[in-house]
Amino acid sequence: MKAMDHSTRHTDTGHGHASWAMAAKATLHCLTGCAVGEILGMVVGTALLWGDVPTMILAIVLAFVFGYSFTLFAVVRAGLSLRAAVKVALAADTVSIAVMELVDNAIIALTPGAMDAQLSDGLFWSALIGGFAVAFAVTTPVNKWMIGRGKGHAVAHAHH
Repeated sequence: MKAMDHSTRHTDTGHGHASWAMAAKATLHCLTGCAVGEILGMVVGTALLWGDVPTMILAIVLAFVFGYSFTLFAVVRAGLSLRAAVKVALAADTVSIAVMELVDNAIIALTPGAMDAQLSDGLFWSALIGGFAVAFAVTTPVNKWMIGRGKGHAVAHAHH
């Protein structure tokens, strides 16, 4: 019987299984980058009195930038070239960030008054944080499914 190497044990792709804890950790990692970018985008757009669409576009773009950056820095630190690290970050995070952003921004957009709320309004922050919570709940099973198939965050774990 062949022994599994470290990356196989980590992702368990040989068995088509990923633990909920592994999926939650991957989602939390992704959520952290997304939240930094999203909050920064919402704060900047709101402070500059931009409309809903430009504010959401900025928030989504920054969520992707920060989400990818967190993975990018980790795999570069692990020894990958920048080019290889970019490929890993794109493979690891694209679906996770896209699902998270779709859910989070839908919650914010559908919460009455949230897009018109100011930074000092509780509604602004509760819609944003509530959107993150729902996005985490929706994205975790997606990440579990992808990791179990050797995709998504499993790609990045092979380089940690």
